[in-house]
Amino acid sequence: MANDFKRFAKPNVGTGTGASADAVYTVPAGSGSSALESIVIGITLANKHTSGITASVFLDNEDGSNDVYIVKGASIPAGSSLEVMAGNKLVVQNDGSNADVLRVESSRASSLDATITVLEDV
Repeated sequence: MANDFKRFAKPNVGTGTGASADAVYTVPAGSGSSALESIVIGITLANKHTSGITASVFLDNEDGSNDVYIVKGASIPAGSSLEVMAGNKLVVQNDGSNADVLRVESSRASSLDATITVLEDV
């Protein structure tokens, strides 16, 4: 197995919430549709607007249940960013048929950029 560091970016995040929020990272299936795990090592949310916004990161769980917020309604001042992970790691997975999806939502359309850094194929 080769571990790969990868970065995924979503400019201009929308205002959809929960499972309807913008998908920024979907765990790929392994070769031959086998299971694959990834480790999320960083999530940065940047407010591009001239006033404060709130933002959330949602884990849309691969099995269709146990969906959870990683952060919900976090305030981000104008022109600032928020490092969501703060030293933590998050394991996400694809069981070969279904994949975990990290979704991001913003209180104001087109005001938030999201960047997620992962180590894939662990």
